[in-house]
Amino acid sequence: MRVRLIIAAAAAAASAALLLAGCAPTGLTVATFQVAGDQTYKIELATPELIQHVKDLMAGSEEGRIPVGTIVRDDPSVNAPWSWHIDPASLEFADATTEVCDGLPEYVEDRTLTSDIYCPWSAVPIALEGPGA
Repeated sequence: MRVRLIIAAAAAAASAALLLAGCAPTGLTVATFQVAGDQTYKIELATPELIQHVKDLMAGSEEGRIPVGTIVRDDPSVNAPWSWHIDPASLEFADATTEVCDGLPEYVEDRTLTSDIYCPWSAVPIALEGPGA
């Protein structure tokens, strides 16, 4: 009996470690965006409207093509291997933004981008995963 409890506790700890290491939790819809042709980052889509908007962009829509959201630093969430993610509750899409929040994902990572908001002008959705995809 004690051996089974130890094995169960070890399995639970291993599962928790995987989640903390940045593996995307199941049940989330996640969009992958390509920026400037060679870097990608991921955003959790929290509403059916956001999921549909990304689907529309992937089908060729140009309306509201710039993802805009608040940066959450030191927590990759669905955006591993980066050390940050976009707060899903803050995500919007815009036709134009100020350049202070534009840049590559690596600029968020190395803090070259000092804004709390990220809005990469060249971002293009290239994949949609999870429920509703």
